[in-house]
Amino acid sequence: MTNILAALLVLAQASSASIPAVVVSAADIQTTLIDAMASGVTDHPIRTIDAGGHHVGVALVHRGPSANVVAGTIHSEVTEVYTVVGGSGTLVAGGRLIDPQPRENTALRRMVSGPGWTGTGMEGGVTRQVAEGDIIIIPAGTPHYFSEVLESITYTIVRLDPGQGLTLK
Repeated sequence: MTNILAALLVLAQASSASIPAVVVSAADIQTTLIDAMASGVTDHPIRTIDAGGHHVGVALVHRGPSANVVAGTIHSEVTEVYTVVGGSGTLVAGGRLIDPQPRENTALRRMVSGPGWTGTGMEGGVTRQVAEGDIIIIPAGTPHYFSEVLESITYTIVRLDPGQGLTLK
């Protein structure tokens, strides 16, 4: 039985080309953070690849202080995974958007986070405090926003895009 499994593995590897691994280095992240803080732009894509049938993007977000934010966003096709690398904030996720409107569908928006909706607020979301070291998974279609950031928060985002809408970088 082991020989059969080994033969099947060899056959599978021979019949398909593997996709090379991509490293987003600590230096890439640090350079992007410096650029984000200098430019005031919140969401900076670092790398987006074709992972064989879907796109995977890595971005860095740095948000300065904000309080009493009432809004909400849905990424209709892209799942996001946040890893908080510094600071903390109050994340609201789930529920439903109030007065949903399509987000602008510009080339930049598609490259950054894909199509979706914004609202004037949310109802029924769950509020959580998140801090350095936390990992947050936001499935496509889930409303979310940071309602408060007391000092700042920096997080990486891995974006999983089965529709291949994110621009390769």
